[in-house]
Amino acid sequence: MNNTPIRIILVDDHVLIRRSWKMLLQKNPAFHVVGDCGSGQEAIELTLQVLPDIMLLDINMFPMGGYEVAEKIAEILPSVKIIGLSVNNKPKHAVKLVELGARGYLTKTSTMDEICQGILEVQEGNFYICEEIIKSISAGEPMTGKFRNGD
Repeated sequence: MNNTPIRIILVDDHVLIRRSWKMLLQKNPAFHVVGDCGSGQEAIELTLQVLPDIMLLDINMFPMGGYEVAEKIAEILPSVKIIGLSVNNKPKHAVKLVELGARGYLTKTSTMDEICQGILEVQEGNFYICEEIIKSISAGEPMTGKFRNGD
């Protein structure tokens, strides 16, 4: 197994959120936060500069939101694995982000253990959707997009 830490950038328009994620993630030797920013345009520029392995991306930003960032990064630098990390806990948000190129989706109520698990799974090439979203789907929460029928 590779001992090189996973290079992560954090994208959220709230400084406190970014600083908290960074503090928590840096406690794990498997992760190295190589940058953080507060807007979609900055996220694209930072990604091109530092070439991270993983981007933790809030989808609710203005003027360029996470959906647009995910789509652009997937197009220009598909090696960067995007994980949405948002307050939106409806399956349709996860499906939409994955359709745009993301590899994972976590909610901001996810535990730190689950966030770390998601990062590790996505880095290994898998998709990761948090338990909160999976439970919503299991409970019959409507979904949209190509994954609706198990595609």
